Parts: sequence; structure tokens; C-alpha cells
Amino acid sequence: MKVSKQTRREAKQLFRSCCANGMLDEARARKMVQRVLEAKPRGYIAILSHFQRLVKLDLDRRTAKVESATPLSQDLQAKVQAGLARAYGPGLNLSFGQNPALIGGMRIKVGSDVYDGSVQARLAALQESF
Repeated sequence: MKVSKQTRREAKQLFRSCCANGMLDEARARKMVQRVLEAKPRGYIAILSHFQRLVKLDLDRRTAKVESATPLSQDLQAKVQAGLARAYGPGLNLSFGQNPALIGGMRIKVGSDVYDGSVQARLAALQESF
């Protein structure tokens, strides 16, 4: 669906009005969507679909997935969490998981940023260099 500049602008304004302290407030977002549905302004479906896209992008930006070959100790998890909070700000949702295919090291994905310090990635880079 092609979205006009005006629709994008209105969706962005709606998104900004739902943010408090730089973070999306879910209760505000629900209220604003309800208001738009009740008022039904021109192009409201396009506005809400673009708003949904902005919300999804914000949630992805605030979600971090940390994978390691072996389970991380609580101390190491706290250090990783502190480092990510320092880099990306507060309100980051972290999930820690295991992936034996990494062989060793750790892979961190925050939104579209990927930090790969795994042995698997190093071996793949070495293989590419040959």
C-alpha cells in the first residue's frame, strides 16, 4: 500500500504522542488508536497501518537477543545487560538463549544491529578468506 507524505506525517505525530520519556506507552497507544477508530479521519486505515509499522520498529529496536554456546552465569548476564543498557538506553527487553552451533563466544542482536563474536562466525570469515 502506498502511503502519502501526509499520512506518514500524521502516523508519526500519533506515534510521538504515544511516547513518554522516549519510550512507547502501551496504554496511550491503545487510547490513541481507539480515538482514531472512533473519529475515522480521512485515510485512517493507512494512518493506522503506518502507525503499526512504527510501533513494530520501535519494539524491535528495544528487543535484544543474546545467544551463547553455553549458558551464561548470572554475573556475566548482568554485565551484558549493563553494557547494552549503556549503549541503547533503558527499557531494553533482553532474552538469553543457547545455541550450540556457535561453538563458543556470543552473538547479540538488538533490532537490526548484530554483534557476532562467536567461533562459528570467525571460522566462516576464515573460510571466506581462502
